[in-house]
Amino acid sequence: MRRIAERSPLFLSNGPLVTSNEQRATSNGITLVTGANGFVGRALCAALAASGRGFRTAVRAPHPDFPGAAAVGEIGPDTDWRAALDGVQCVVHLVSRTHVLRETAPDPLAEYRRINVQGSLRLAQQAAGAGARRLVFMSSIKVNGESTVKPYTEDAPPRPEDAYGASKLEAEEALTRVATETGLEVVVLRPPLVYGPGVKGNFLRLLELVARGAPLPLASIDNRRSLVHVGNLVDAAVRAVYAPQAAGRTFLVSDGEDVSTPGLVRALAHALGVRARLLPCPPALMRIGGALTGRAGEIARLTGSLQVDSARIRRELQWQPPFTLTQGLEQTARWYLETHRMALVHKP
Repeated sequence: MRRIAERSPLFLSNGPLVTSNEQRATSNGITLVTGANGFVGRALCAALAASGRGFRTAVRAPHPDFPGAAAVGEIGPDTDWRAALDGVQCVVHLVSRTHVLRETAPDPLAEYRRINVQGSLRLAQQAAGAGARRLVFMSSIKVNGESTVKPYTEDAPPRPEDAYGASKLEAEEALTRVATETGLEVVVLRPPLVYGPGVKGNFLRLLELVARGAPLPLASIDNRRSLVHVGNLVDAAVRAVYAPQAAGRTFLVSDGEDVSTPGLVRALAHALGVRARLLPCPPALMRIGGALTGRAGEIARLTGSLQVDSARIRRELQWQPPFTLTQGLEQTARWYLETHRMALVHKP
């Protein structure tokens, strides 16, 4: 297989990380990272450690990779964040109840609200009470909706279509109220699909299919999707922590290079060093099949467009993504090959 792009400081494994740099805190103070053991959290901790920024980590339960992290327990309206917040100037809040493939909660919306809305509200109130200056909230483009005719901007009216997106919107609104009442500076980031080393979910499934040379009936799709590499997202988050002009603002964050579904498959195949096996199939037929098999949402994401205009963060915070789409996919492919090599050797 051809050689993948060189390792970068943000090339992450699932191994132990440096989990705090409090002794190197600058005049900006300590930043608390919640959900530090998650996909984005690990990348953010690596970026903060590499930059020498002072930070502390918080997780729900003790984690072997994060021996110094504050374990705060279940996230909700009664979570006690006070010990984790001592001396903290900024919080990057990543903890979230995300999409559940096999839902078991009797009232999913209530469960999303308990963690994503009430949990975030509790954190913001206690952060303000502890003297924190700023809270950066990781929201989602799902606040805006699921599909686009023209790219979403921050001024587009929110139209969430599922419980997760609705809970993220309600959390944004709750944090805005805390900001008004207390003076806490709230910054909201809304990313589209996040990919990179350590990715899970549907993107990992697509990686596996492409790497195994599976035939994919995606050649007839003509759409455009925005993505954001995890390295670009955490770079934007760090900028949101420290840029004075970010206070009170909402930013959409993306790589800035939209790609079609078949284009993504071809790019992944190239990065993996394999041949893309794309077969033609009318998208309308795929949507019918999705409806019949209970996979309508998955098929809609494969066939539809969802584009993000990230001009505001580039203009107001002078932010430029450090990774191009090609670099991000190459880095992701290298991680996949290094961590899934045995599975590929034994593929049928």
